[in-house]
Amino acid sequence: MPSTEFIIWTIIGCGIVTLLSRIMPFILLKKFNLPAKVVEFLSFVPITIMAALWFENLFEQHLGHLPQINYENLLASVPTVLSAIITKKLLVIVIVGIVSLAIVRLVI
Repeated sequence: MPSTEFIIWTIIGCGIVTLLSRIMPFILLKKFNLPAKVVEFLSFVPITIMAALWFENLFEQHLGHLPQINYENLLASVPTVLSAIITKKLLVIVIVGIVSLAIVRLVI
């Protein structure tokens, strides 16, 4: 069984690495300017991440079969996507998504 001291130092080390990997890009980007092409490329990252999360929850994997649609998430995503198109505000999108999924689960 590992000693308590080793576990504590491991947790501290993991915390430091996590903080540095999240803070260092901001520190470096304040000192350097990126080319316009790189900034344009990086503007697509949030959209790509949200699309990947959405598709991951929209389909259910069954080994040996094609993915099936999760109809609860599909129904809840319709008003969420509409609110995203209309408002383009992340807080509104999240609230509409949570409320619509709660309503769908309550009804079904």
